[in-house]
Amino acid sequence: MMSVVTAILIGLAMGFVFGFALEKSRVFEPGIIVGQMQMRNFIMLKIFLTAVATGLLVLTVMSLYGVKMHPKPTLAMADLVGGMLLGVGITVAGACPGTVLAQIGAGYKDAWITLVGGLLGALTFSYAEPALKPVLMSASSGKLTLDGLFGAPFWLVAVPLALVLIVSLLALERWRPWRNELGERADGVTSEALLLTESAPDQAHTVHP
Repeated sequence: MMSVVTAILIGLAMGFVFGFALEKSRVFEPGIIVGQMQMRNFIMLKIFLTAVATGLLVLTVMSLYGVKMHPKPTLAMADLVGGMLLGVGITVAGACPGTVLAQIGAGYKDAWITLVGGLLGALTFSYAEPALKPVLMSASSGKLTLDGLFGAPFWLVAVPLALVLIVSLLALERWRPWRNELGERADGVTSEALLLTESAPDQAHTVHP
């Protein structure tokens, strides 16, 4: 059995890799997040689809080595209501529970407000859950998985789905290259933000009385 120290070290290493990739992709930036919600850029969608395809392939290898997976029950009402609230919150705040920490690390001061709001929201839900639970737990379908529906081994469903996602990603990248959306001269700044900066009046030479 894995020791606690080993588990912590593995978690820290995975967090470092995830944070590095998140920062380099610039998907944590509010402009990228809101732009995806408004269908103006697709960097965020590419990152998520890449994560899903990678996860499917990794889980396939794990399943072939006998690792058992334990999916959670499908709760249609909770997924629908929670997804809508999360989507609205992400769009308004320009951040999600994962990216807000990257924003804090990158120096976005308003990200602290988003973090505190998220913690207060989680605390509020913990007190409201007993009253909301009967509604949220309704329309449960149990553990719903594609391999279970088709009665097929996990790898036989996961690998073709991962290939479909990879082909879709290649087509999406060909249609909307990430460099065009991020900006040729952008170094941590999206093309839209760079355009706004260049079009703004030059305040450096303004003479104040």
